[in-house]
Amino acid sequence: MKVEAIAQLTEEQIEDLYQLYKSTWWANNRTVPGIRKMLQNTDIAIGLCEVESKKLVAFGRVLTDYFYRAVIWDLIVEESYRGQGLGKALMEAIVNHPSLKEVESMSLMCFPEMVPFYEKFGFTQFDIEFMLRVGER
Repeated sequence: MKVEAIAQLTEEQIEDLYQLYKSTWWANNRTVPGIRKMLQNTDIAIGLCEVESKKLVAFGRVLTDYFYRAVIWDLIVEESYRGQGLGKALMEAIVNHPSLKEVESMSLMCFPEMVPFYEKFGFTQFDIEFMLRVGER
């Protein structure tokens, strides 16, 4: 399967994102209008979609001041696409995003079982569920 990274979601991809959120316990109550508002107020959104169908299969977003801090939110890969490297591709797109080059530190929250995954991208465990990645300037 071939995927491409996108920064803007179409209406169909917003519906795909809604379906992704519905499949989780942590965001299954989100609504399409709420997702639209969230996207309007998100500094960086990165989606991965199938090249042919344009279906959104993975998503992550960042809130940032572009210099001191950036927080990664909502990293999600559609269940049937997991284990194919999409989470890795999404994280690489985020941590290497040109607009985040000067950011002093990135953070995210995750469950303990996800710590080894995020450590591969330079994050270190800060607390039980909070990790911090400090970049170089």
